[in-house]
Amino acid sequence: MRELVVLGTASQVPTRTRNHNGYYLRWDGEGLLFDPGEGTQRQMIHAGVAAGHITRICLTHVHGDHCYGLPGVLSRMALDGVGHPVHLHYPATGDPVVRALVAVSSPGVDLRLHPHSGAGPVADGLEIRPLKHRIETYGYLLTEPDGRTFLPELLRAAGIAGPDVGRLQRLGALGAVRLEAVSIPRAGQRFAFIMDTAPCPGAEELAEGTDLLVAESTFSDDDGGLARQYLHLTAGQAGELAANGKSRTLVLTHFSSRYGDDATLLAEQARARAPGTAVIAARDLERIAVPPRRQRAREAAGHTTAIGLNHDGSS
Repeated sequence: MRELVVLGTASQVPTRTRNHNGYYLRWDGEGLLFDPGEGTQRQMIHAGVAAGHITRICLTHVHGDHCYGLPGVLSRMALDGVGHPVHLHYPATGDPVVRALVAVSSPGVDLRLHPHSGAGPVADGLEIRPLKHRIETYGYLLTEPDGRTFLPELLRAAGIAGPDVGRLQRLGALGAVRLEAVSIPRAGQRFAFIMDTAPCPGAEELAEGTDLLVAESTFSDDDGGLARQYLHLTAGQAGELAANGKSRTLVLTHFSSRYGDDATLLAEQARARAPGTAVIAARDLERIAVPPRRQRAREAAGHTTAIGLNHDGSS
């Protein structure tokens, strides 16, 4: 399952209906928790997210609304007896803050610290890019390896069915039949997480070709001066980021309390800049599925159905 669970959507000041930041991404066997702000542990209970499912915690930066929930989450994991390693990724200059937050957490979690700087991979399939904020800040990109989409008519013509389809996927050839002869390329899914930043090349790189893009939308276009002053995105800039990157779905979040609990205006401003992108103004405790993979088999070969396999060979 690949699904985003929104735990909080407020920026610096929470509201009656918006908790501080917090985003949990189910990605197959991984559970990634992004920017756990104050109150994240309680929001996880309301959302039905078990602490034991978290395998990685990713901090974009160490401003309080993005990390003050870390001690509570780690303490809950210790209380629940989580036995697997938990990897914590964060900007290197935030190391003193992160270590202080970890120090006040209950012990018992096999927590592995991964401070980072610069751009590049930080784990298998997980990359970072620098953003433009008042302190060192990074966005995250999670990618699935590219794969192949099988065309059933060609499989039948080649006499390949059942478990042999998976074997062909893994081996690349089965007898005289090569994988390329019965399938077409399929781009892996891409998820990007972009928080506090002004427009910058790093944000553009992260958004490129994303299936699901989570981006801050702290201010409306009418308050562009504040966005420039505090190095944040306006709603329209978030929409433009998605449009330029050809993102399929844009999730707006990190809303200023000045707009109350209705983000309709911000969503409209983003849609005006991104007509080809589905735009969602996130609500606390909302679940958003990663869009299904693009099925290009019909256009490429004129076939009516296709079999998409995961990168491990399963359908």
